[in-house]
Amino acid sequence: MFKKPIFIFFFGVILIATPLFLFPINLFNGAIVFENGPQKIVQDAPLSLSYFIGLGYEEEEMVGVADFYLKQEGYILAFCLIIGFPALLAYRLKMKFNEDEKKKLK
Repeated sequence: MFKKPIFIFFFGVILIATPLFLFPINLFNGAIVFENGPQKIVQDAPLSLSYFIGLGYEEEEMVGVADFYLKQEGYILAFCLIIGFPALLAYRLKMKFNEDEKKKLK
């Protein structure tokens, strides 16, 4: 079971994505759009992925906020953490298992 890289990959994705989506960890570069009448102000701010599923903020904190979004750097960091790191881990374990199998054949 643990020797299958696909299992390691999906387990890693779940293990890393769970706290990022459930806890308000302001780690990802983003922007908040504040609306004050006809005026819109865009302010750079670190955002949490939990904000995008409705967790981690109070309704009172969102007064005057028209929108919030991740910037390109935020998307890249989220991809690297959620997909990239588990992929590297699965690849490394696959290489280790292949190396061990080659040693057994000798």
